[in-house]
Amino acid sequence: MADRALARKVLETEAAAILALVGRLDERFDRAVELLFQCRGRVILTGMGKSGVICQKIAATLASTGTPAFFLHPAEAAHGDLGVIQGDDVVVALSYSGETDEILNLIDTIRRLGSRLIAITGGMRSALAQAADVALDCGVAEEACPLNLVPTASTTAALAMGDALAMALLREKGFRQEDFASLHPGGKLGKRLMRVDALMHAGKECPIVQAGTGMRDVIYEMSSKGLGMTCVVDGGHALLGIITDGDLRRHMEKGSDIRALTAADVMTRGPVSIAPATLAAEALNIMEQRKITSIVVVDGDPRRVVGVVHVHNLWRTELF
Repeated sequence: MADRALARKVLETEAAAILALVGRLDERFDRAVELLFQCRGRVILTGMGKSGVICQKIAATLASTGTPAFFLHPAEAAHGDLGVIQGDDVVVALSYSGETDEILNLIDTIRRLGSRLIAITGGMRSALAQAADVALDCGVAEEACPLNLVPTASTTAALAMGDALAMALLREKGFRQEDFASLHPGGKLGKRLMRVDALMHAGKECPIVQAGTGMRDVIYEMSSKGLGMTCVVDGGHALLGIITDGDLRRHMEKGSDIRALTAADVMTRGPVSIAPATLAAEALNIMEQRKITSIVVVDGDPRRVVGVVHVHNLWRTELF
C-alpha cells in the first residue's frame, strides 16, 4: 500500500509540474516557435544525462512532423562534433540548472557561427538563460523523487514543453495528415494515412466501359478485372455511372434480356466517388457507411475516372 501511495504522489507531482507550465506560456514561447519556424537549417537538441534523453525524444518528434532535427551530445561536441552546427541552425539546449559546463562550452561556437539558441531550463537567471535568444522556464516546485534528487518532475516538464513547441510549430507550418503519412510509410498509423491513389486499380487494371458498350462486353470487362463492377464513362472519360454485380442481378430478376441492352441502360447514375488525395481510412469509412465494396476515384471537372478502390485493397493495408 505504501508503494501505491508513493506512485500516486509521483504522478500528482509530475502532473502539477506540467500544469504549472501553462501559466508561463507568454511571448517568450511565441518567440521560440518563431525562431524554429524561421530556421533554414536544422534544429539541434543538446543536453547532458537525462536531459539528453529528453532531447532525443523532442528531436524525434520534430523530425516526424516535418522539421529536420537531431540530437548532439554536448560532451562529444567538444571532441570534434561541433562541426555539425551551422550558421542557419537553431540549437535547443536543455539544462535544468542552466549551468551545465558541457552546454556552456558550446555557447561561444554557437554565437561565432550565428546560430540561434533556445534554452529550456529551470534556472532563468543562469548563464545559459542569459546567453540564449529566448529562454523557456521549466522550473518545478519539487522533484517526484522522495529524496527530491532524481530528475523526474523536471524532465517530465521539459518533455512536455518540447511537445508544446513541436505541436505549435506543426500548426504554424500547416503540417497535414498527408505530410505525416509521407514521413511514416511503415506501421499501422502510416498505412491508415495512405492516399487512395497509392492503392487504387488504375490504368489497364481499372474496369471501364463506354455508355454505348453492349452488355456482353460489359460483363466480360467486369469478369476480367475481378472487382465485381465497372465504371461507365463518356467519350472524354468522365464518369457517368457504374454497373455492379447487383445491377446485373436486378435486371435479370425483372426478366430483362440484358444482352440487348447497353451500359447506359443498366448503370446506376451519380455513383459515390472520391478524389485521389483521399486518405485510405476515410475511403474505408465511406464504403462502410454506404455499404459498398468499391468506390470510383475521379480527378478534375468533369470528373475523369483515374481508378477504382476495392475494399480488399484497404483491408490488405491492415488499417485496423
